[in-house]
Amino acid sequence: MTTSTRGAAKTPAVLVLEDGRVFRGRAYGAVGETFGEAVFSTGMTGYQETLTDPSYDRQIVVATAPQIGNTGWNDEDDESGRIWVSGYVVRDPARVPSNWRAKRSLDDELERQGVVGISGVDTRALTRHLRERGSMRAGVFSGEAVAPDAELLERVKAQPHMKGASLYEEVATKEAYVVPAVGEKRFTVAAIDLGIKGMTPHRMAERGIEVHVLPATATADEVYAVEPDGVFFSNGPGDPATADGPVALMSAVLERKTPLFGICFGNQILGRALGFGTYKLKYGHRGINQPVQDRTTGKVEVTAHNHGFAVDAPLDKVSETTYGRAEVSHVCLNDDVVEGLQLLDQPAFSVQYHPEAAAGPHDAAYLFDRFVSLMEGQRA
Repeated sequence: MTTSTRGAAKTPAVLVLEDGRVFRGRAYGAVGETFGEAVFSTGMTGYQETLTDPSYDRQIVVATAPQIGNTGWNDEDDESGRIWVSGYVVRDPARVPSNWRAKRSLDDELERQGVVGISGVDTRALTRHLRERGSMRAGVFSGEAVAPDAELLERVKAQPHMKGASLYEEVATKEAYVVPAVGEKRFTVAAIDLGIKGMTPHRMAERGIEVHVLPATATADEVYAVEPDGVFFSNGPGDPATADGPVALMSAVLERKTPLFGICFGNQILGRALGFGTYKLKYGHRGINQPVQDRTTGKVEVTAHNHGFAVDAPLDKVSETTYGRAEVSHVCLNDDVVEGLQLLDQPAFSVQYHPEAAAGPHDAAYLFDRFVSLMEGQRA
């Protein structure tokens, strides 16, 4: 529930975590209440891309960068048609945006879209708390008539957990659409939208790929009706353990040995299709500064992440699966979490992070070229 306000900066607000920790501040954006899983993002830039990333559905995002809103809000950098975060937590909001592309301030856009936020919070203390205790359910409440903390805590505890949440259909397109190739068309790709970011089909289009973006509920017949040279599975929100439909679709693609590329949620879907399990991370990886090693080359990349779940696959051996041999191709250097998978006997691979990397970095852009190489090899 939200109400419009232009005096939000003077309105008291409170963030209540499910373990009883309370942080007080001032309303930022819309005034009202919101619930979600409290998580933190370590990116120093790119808040607009973060807020419009469908993978943040039902999450209250804490910005670890102390100053937020300096560049305002423009109409070019959205990764989808709306803000998806449930709430936004910042320390020091910009009083006046300063960027030549800005059309309005960040707090104005939050208010316009009804997103309840809170400012003036010690986000360093909050981030340390979430690192120690793990991501958890939370609520942001603002306005003069906010209920006592004990009552708010009970309302937070009544909310659903992220584990077991099936969210990808909430954020995916309902109708198929086409992103045309830039320049000469070289390939056709069917992209399964599980929460796709706008920059992803754009990166493929730059490489001469005509991208047919299909709903999360697409069937194998619908995928192959576009006569794809390759199939792509996107990022998305929620628990991959609930995604039986996408897993079945990926299995059908693997049966046909069509070149396949998955990112983020798509990596978890490939893991499940290969027979591996998935699990919830304590506090996840979110930001644009995560070090990952490509074990196939030894190269270390700084990468963009947004995931709270991971694939449980062995790092130290090649695994035998229904679709041939598989191995972990990428690993996070911070905590050894699986960051990529590849099949050795057919053209299929995935990564847990975001190679389209809006707002950066761009170390992993080569992965789209790797996908192109697989499609070229299949044609040959």
